[in-house]
Amino acid sequence: MRIACSLGSLLSVKQVLQCTEMLSETKIDSVWIPETWGMENFSMLGAVANNTKSQKIGSSIINIYSRSPSMISMGAATIDFLSDGRLILGLGTSSIPIVEDFHGVSFENPVQRMREYVEIIRLALTKKQINYSGKIFNLKNFTLLIEPKRQSIPIYLAAINQKMVNLTWEVADGVIFYLRPIDEMKKTIAEMQLQKKIDVTCQIITCVSENSEEAIQRAKKTIAFYVSVGKIYREFLKKNGFETDVTNIFEEFKKSGFKSNHELVTDSMLKSLCISGTPNESKLQLQKFRDAGIDLPIIQFNPIGDPIESFSLLKKTFFGE
Repeated sequence: MRIACSLGSLLSVKQVLQCTEMLSETKIDSVWIPETWGMENFSMLGAVANNTKSQKIGSSIINIYSRSPSMISMGAATIDFLSDGRLILGLGTSSIPIVEDFHGVSFENPVQRMREYVEIIRLALTKKQINYSGKIFNLKNFTLLIEPKRQSIPIYLAAINQKMVNLTWEVADGVIFYLRPIDEMKKTIAEMQLQKKIDVTCQIITCVSENSEEAIQRAKKTIAFYVSVGKIYREFLKKNGFETDVTNIFEEFKKSGFKSNHELVTDSMLKSLCISGTPNESKLQLQKFRDAGIDLPIIQFNPIGDPIESFSLLKKTFFGE
């Protein structure tokens, strides 16, 4: 069965490269690299491509506000060549604080913007001259100078709200879910896959330790972080069974920051949103995500203690020796 790994923003550049080297001898489907406000994604994907052999490499995600669609098509074509055709281009809208506060761009029309990005990138990879007139973008006489390795690179979209979910099933090759209650996710996948089959992935917060309680506490801190800083996640989780839990976590965050609000993450949230525990417990928990209709579980590494030692345990647990 397919499985993948995401090496998150909690790692240094050196640690990401160490981890990808360790993964290069495994049979995992793909290695995914996120982008927040640290490592630049295309640079890291190039380095990861050099460190791996057969594994696909994915961006999870490149946001569609900090680069033009032409720039993303240039980056995608370059990385796909360097990786010998192994790129999965993961796109997303990111969040209002990152887009507006860190990049100085207005967070407007995310669904229409995503539609136009996908259209332009697909056109650019054909290497034909583009004259494009959209509601947001107008391009004249743009043609890639380099010959793409493939004229069709798989595009996966990060989707939370239903409008983006609908667009994803309409225009993308795959979806990337994250922090989505498992019962809601199972229902959504079943309904959407009836319309059209695409590759369903879910990036799963994963914390593994020989000490189960240590892993659980680490997972709770990650959930509390996203609930505290991510308005879109707060709103979605409130609508889907966790209104009281989310309110309590966020109210405590406003009072004392991240000091103790993870203690308000309930066991039901933990079980629905992530994998945490000993190696044996974690392997058993993975199955519920497969049962929900996830084609490709993406194990999001959350280090506990020494990052490389922690990753060695995660690798042994999910990807073999």
